[in-house]
Amino acid sequence: MTVRLAGAVATVLLCAPTSGFAQTEVRMWTLLSGGDGARMAALVERFNASQREVRVVSTTLKWGEPFYTKLITSSVVGAGPDIATVHLSRMTNLAGGGVLRPIAPQELLEAGLNPADFYPRQWQKSQHAGKTYAVPLDLHPLVLYYNKTLVGKAGLLDETGTLKPIEGIDALTDAFRAVRQATGRPGMTMESNQSSYAVWRLWLTMLAQRNAPLIRNGRFAYGAAGIDSLARISSWYARGYAQSGLNYAASTSQFIGGNAGFMINGVWEVPEMLRATANGTLGFDYGIVPMPRMYANRGVWADSHAFAIPASEGRPMTPHKLRAVMRFIAFVSKNSLGWAEGGHVLAYRPAAESPAALALMPNRLYAGVPRDVVYAPDAWYMGAAGPLEAMASKYLPAALSSQLAPAQALRMFETEAALLLRKRAPRY
Repeated sequence: MTVRLAGAVATVLLCAPTSGFAQTEVRMWTLLSGGDGARMAALVERFNASQREVRVVSTTLKWGEPFYTKLITSSVVGAGPDIATVHLSRMTNLAGGGVLRPIAPQELLEAGLNPADFYPRQWQKSQHAGKTYAVPLDLHPLVLYYNKTLVGKAGLLDETGTLKPIEGIDALTDAFRAVRQATGRPGMTMESNQSSYAVWRLWLTMLAQRNAPLIRNGRFAYGAAGIDSLARISSWYARGYAQSGLNYAASTSQFIGGNAGFMINGVWEVPEMLRATANGTLGFDYGIVPMPRMYANRGVWADSHAFAIPASEGRPMTPHKLRAVMRFIAFVSKNSLGWAEGGHVLAYRPAAESPAALALMPNRLYAGVPRDVVYAPDAWYMGAAGPLEAMASKYLPAALSSQLAPAQALRMFETEAALLLRKRAPRY
């Protein structure tokens, strides 16, 4: 009896998983939805299938303020996820506010990640107070889409069917006018209803191209350049070159439906263009170019997705869990070609500069954009779905619909936002 019992115990012990083979679960929160969400889910699935030691479980939360509010709150109370996707434009807020845990150089090295393998501007944006707080995944700038049928009727294509160079704000305005006059359809479409972010991003692009600072020494400093830039955008709507009041879905549908010559939008709309083309529902050939040089340089607004580790105050991450998290980040960085198929410019140079990535269409049409990107200024109130962007979306779109004069819209924006500029950066 004793022998049989001992044998049974031995059998159980042999069949039981040992600690060396216990699977580590990594909880990830992401704000990625739609095509981006599907691509990230595919990367998670690939990672999980590539090995048995780590399993990533991803949860998608609502994009924007709801996501960041929950991330901040959960990290402060020690209930945050193990990893989160964030925007680099929020680094000052999240890292400076104590929401994120710094990633040490040795931790990067052990995961096989070298800062030199990332594009310098993206890596610089992932830093705060001399420490690394995120690993960049991509870059997603504004670009200019064009309908070759409508733009061609306006005489704006060269003999190869490519958009002729557009240099200067007047030339860009003339292009929108030419499409309107030649086709009777809007020359340009862009999200323009109240609460939209597009005009803010385009306005920041114009300021950057004019070398006009948004904020200096805690005060708005764009001056006449800012008023004139918003007035230029407003004039496209006042002259009938574009339709005001369109929300995001309506503006993209207007272009994809063949009813606008140009569209100002981010590269994140590339998957929809590819899908419509593959399904035969697009109805026209399209092209993409970087945002034109409207003023002194080619600066263009952009943001980046990145992986970060919440600090989760009072519940520090174990070394074992950290290695699992870094293993996943390294895997995605090195296997991110699928992410580029979503239109994004990859931040990890070995992947971005691989033959497969360089051959991607239409990505290669704007492959040179990384050298010209401009992020929102570093401040706790800046960044994706940040409080300053939210305030701007209340007032700047009103100038496009002629509800407010550009100077009046900016004055109202400044009046409300001045309180933010004077407020001390929060430590959560």
